[in-house]
Amino acid sequence: MATLKNKLRDEISARRRSMSPFAREQAAGDLADWIYAAPFRLEYDVTVAAYVPVGSEPGSPAMLDALVDRGVSVLVPVVPDGDPAPLDWVRYDGATTLQPGRWGLLEPTGERLGVEAVHAAAVVLLPALAVDKTGVRLGRGAGYYDRTLVGSSAELVAVVYDDEVVDSLPSGNYDIPVGWVLTPAGGFRELR
Repeated sequence: MATLKNKLRDEISARRRSMSPFAREQAAGDLADWIYAAPFRLEYDVTVAAYVPVGSEPGSPAMLDALVDRGVSVLVPVVPDGDPAPLDWVRYDGATTLQPGRWGLLEPTGERLGVEAVHAAAVVLLPALAVDKTGVRLGRGAGYYDRTLVGSSAELVAVVYDDEVVDSLPSGNYDIPVGWVLTPAGGFRELR
């Protein structure tokens, strides 16, 4: 199974790298727009955990800014040092507070809230390379999010490009399934 997952990761990553900057920017704008039509309650007392896209990942800080504009508290991850472990979380206070962290990922510079902070989130927007129609999410392979989301009661939403919603993906015992997908053209769709 690991070989098949790695093959899929390589294929999807290559396809993403071949996208034009214009297509990526347009998709990022569309994803930000969908935040205003989210099927979840997003108001002043709601916390959303999200991610800061890097490279060819779908999205942009505009998606995070749209969440802030909705009035929610937004948490974004900080990758811990050492072996893969649950992610730490920091409140997102705008793109100007982001700086390169581990592996060049953009991370906020504010106070770290700890790994448990994600459990306050009602919705978690997760990066993914692909998601299948039953909620199996293909990540980058280190398992940071699977470790982080054990026991979460949040609505889990994989954010991918439209052609990355597939019929089926291989799944392991530790993979945490998602209940939703968000794509640039299709918006939010419930899975399963």
